[in-house]
Amino acid sequence: MLIGYARVSTEDQNLDLQRDALTRAGCGRMFEDRRSGAKTDRPGLTGALDYARAGDSLVVWRLDRLGRSLSDLIALVRRMEETGVQLRSLTEGIDTSTTNGKLTFHLFAALAEFERALVRERTQAGLQAARARGRMGGRKHRLSPERRAHAVALYQAKDKTVGEICRLMGISKPTLYAYVAEAGARP
Repeated sequence: MLIGYARVSTEDQNLDLQRDALTRAGCGRMFEDRRSGAKTDRPGLTGALDYARAGDSLVVWRLDRLGRSLSDLIALVRRMEETGVQLRSLTEGIDTSTTNGKLTFHLFAALAEFERALVRERTQAGLQAARARGRMGGRKHRLSPERRAHAVALYQAKDKTVGEICRLMGISKPTLYAYVAEAGARP
């Protein structure tokens, strides 16, 4: 059986395009969600997966309707394969019930993993090059060195509460604690 799944990110978006495509594809039952793909709680998807039996195919208009993250998508497809449920994506022409469809899906997954690894490598190389030139990452200090030292001195004097020091200096508690740690004082 072909089971359709349609999702839009917000209440004001329309599901008609996806519904029409899933109907043309021959889906006997359809499930829908109106929430972000980043949300893990998607009752429509949960319902579709609970309804599906071995030999069924979950059909989506596009892969991005199933989830935003490729790693989540891969985990979902693996979970589906364990129960004998296949995936069909109409736009990308992927059908994991066929050998070519499985190969295509796994190639997409491998390329995505390779891209993530490249991004990680480039980021690390850039950070190392910046450190070698004396630059550190992160936000600039909100306070001058003198005002940071004053905030630490107020903290160490214990005359004022952390909240009072933060309001006086115009900083947050984590920032104050970072300044205290940077100064080598005990929090």
